[in-house]
Amino acid sequence: MMITALPCRPVSRGAPRLLLVLLLWLAPEALPAQDGSSKASPTPNSATEFAQAADEVLHNMSEITGLSLVSPLKKTLRSRDDIRAYVIRQMDEDKDAARRYADARSAEAFGLLPKNFDLDSFMVELLTEQIAGLYDPKAHEFYIADWIPLDDQRMVMAHELTHALEDQHFQIETWLKAARPNDDAELAREAFLEGSAMAAMVDYLLQGTGKSVNEMPEFDPSLLTGDIGDSPSMKKAPPFIKDALVFPYFAGMKFTAAALKPDGWNALGKVFKNPPISTQQIMHPALYKSGHIPEKVVLPDVQTKLGKDWKKLDDNLMGEFGWKEVLKQYLGEDRAVALAAAWDGDRYLVYEHQSSKRLLLVARVHLASGEQAKRFFGQYSEVLEKKHEKRSDLFRRPNFFSFETPDGGVFLRCAAAECLTLEGGDRSVFSELNKQLELGPLPELDQRPGPTSTKTADHISVQPAISGSR
Repeated sequence: MMITALPCRPVSRGAPRLLLVLLLWLAPEALPAQDGSSKASPTPNSATEFAQAADEVLHNMSEITGLSLVSPLKKTLRSRDDIRAYVIRQMDEDKDAARRYADARSAEAFGLLPKNFDLDSFMVELLTEQIAGLYDPKAHEFYIADWIPLDDQRMVMAHELTHALEDQHFQIETWLKAARPNDDAELAREAFLEGSAMAAMVDYLLQGTGKSVNEMPEFDPSLLTGDIGDSPSMKKAPPFIKDALVFPYFAGMKFTAAALKPDGWNALGKVFKNPPISTQQIMHPALYKSGHIPEKVVLPDVQTKLGKDWKKLDDNLMGEFGWKEVLKQYLGEDRAVALAAAWDGDRYLVYEHQSSKRLLLVARVHLASGEQAKRFFGQYSEVLEKKHEKRSDLFRRPNFFSFETPDGGVFLRCAAAECLTLEGGDRSVFSELNKQLELGPLPELDQRPGPTSTKTADHISVQPAISGSR
């Protein structure tokens, strides 16, 4: 379940807020003379002005990144209707309707999207509204919105033309999709692509000041996304969509600045050769530097137990970023960040009942330690109660928690450093999962609290983890 922008590497029109942050950071004496030329142009830019500016910026980005232009690049101005048509076409080419439906339903199962949310239509409207420019790696073509003032276009050009140079050297679409079917690993690569383009854009804006992106202080990303949040579509967007769109740009920029140290842009090729393997590495660059690999997590396929009326929609990883978003929905930002930081691997399955459209979600999370698993058990119990308002037959033991809802049972079990959840199923399904994963006997509903023997199997004959999780 990866909900990001598009493989066309778009940059939104909220990016000019970055310029404001940089101007506040720079000393006044370091700023170039201001003559008001950055104000919006009352007339559209000519094709000649656009081409000249694009060539100048492309030369600058080649010098900044050290990536030479291998072959001529097509550069065109596009109308809003052109960009809308491109967004729709790219959505269809990147994932078919069934895959996009599965993504949306998986997000709904985790509580990240409202029920019956029309994700396709919303994303078309949002991206058409937001995109100021994009690079198409299939056509090797750079587009920019024809209604954007030329001075603002230059900043968008700096971002998108970095993608163009990276594509000529590293084939970015092939490189990105090499992480599939691991959504978490693909989002991590997406973050490096967008983050490196943001970092290059910052260095472009800082030319002549003696500063670079590596020296940028910590800052609040909301300063950069204020304009995005004020847009009509973003005001209606669920928090998860806002975060998923912003994450690759700003978390990716911080990761890039850290990953390129101490060699600067000379190390760019090394990161493409050794890409981040999880959003955890994006969020904690030191783990990328140390080569930390999350645990490989497996889950048995319960299709046979469920019967032919159920269809598997999704089988993937959430990663630290995904779990942070789930926890944030119900626990708030601070608690979510702290708890998600203990993530060290996961796997989930989503099934849909063909007639009723009910969802069943199975998730297994590996935490950094047994203590962290105990913390997760306590706080995720709270999440589940907040998520399912109509519940009955609540049953709680030190490492087991369950209750019933109108849409099926909810179960949570933690053992050693792992936690297993089921939402939308019944006890027999959870018992089968628990048995195959050898987590120990489940407490009976009439059983008094007492010591429970649990263990986690080292070798389980179940479906293997998807490729890319290591």
